[in-house]
Amino acid sequence: MRARMRGRLLGVVVVLLLTACLVPVAAAAEPTLLEIYQVLQKKEFVDLTHSFAPGIPHWPGFPNERRETIYWYDEGVGSAGYGFFAHVYTHVGQWGTHCDPPAHFIKDLRTIDQISVKEMLLPLVVLDIHEKVAQNPDYVVTMNDVRAWENRNGSIPEGSFVALRTDWSKRWPDAAAMRNADKDGVAHYPGWSLEVLKYLCEEKKITASGHETTDTDPGIATSKGDYSCETYILSQDRYQIELLANLDKVPEYGALVVVAFPKPAHGSGFPARVFAILP
Repeated sequence: MRARMRGRLLGVVVVLLLTACLVPVAAAAEPTLLEIYQVLQKKEFVDLTHSFAPGIPHWPGFPNERRETIYWYDEGVGSAGYGFFAHVYTHVGQWGTHCDPPAHFIKDLRTIDQISVKEMLLPLVVLDIHEKVAQNPDYVVTMNDVRAWENRNGSIPEGSFVALRTDWSKRWPDAAAMRNADKDGVAHYPGWSLEVLKYLCEEKKITASGHETTDTDPGIATSKGDYSCETYILSQDRYQIELLANLDKVPEYGALVVVAFPKPAHGSGFPARVFAILP
């Protein structure tokens, strides 16, 4: 009798052990959005945006900004009245740190209002070529630079925002220094290469890119009217941010980037507010 009871008990134990092995362990509870917010608030935030105003560096084919005070706190200053403060801003969409949607270059692709808000919070990847640019202002990023980044950090994540750090933004707001033209009027500033952009878009499936200069392409190309790199990335239905700042203050991997901009209907571009949240 006792042997049979021990056998039955052993059988029950075996069944319980097998059941425990087959039933998955309950997943850890997902943090709430409030808990995520509390974590983020403890992180360092870095503004990657230049303030804009009349006279800032811009693509030479665009007019300067005009700004009018139409209301001022005191009487006699605003052109339309007083009691509060209000400006009228007149500027091209590609002004200051700004977003170029695909439609900026490619007919029938997305305008700025069609960019999803889910594309505005992304992992930040920084390709740092500033030391090479210091030696050669015409330097363009190469696949060797990308491979070196991936050797240090692993594969560039799908859906990333990839920014090109050149430290060119340290020349802001000196328009002549940003253009860096020689005696023949040829501009000398760094840029992207088509090879790298193709790799990022077609193989890494990035969401967007950004840079510190006024153009995607290097100055020696834009001086000849060659905008191959900008045409390519916008043709891939990606957006880009031009005239970024403070990329020297963020790590090459591990940060998040928030890219926000207004929503003009059928808009060709608009100034953006961009910032990084550091790990």
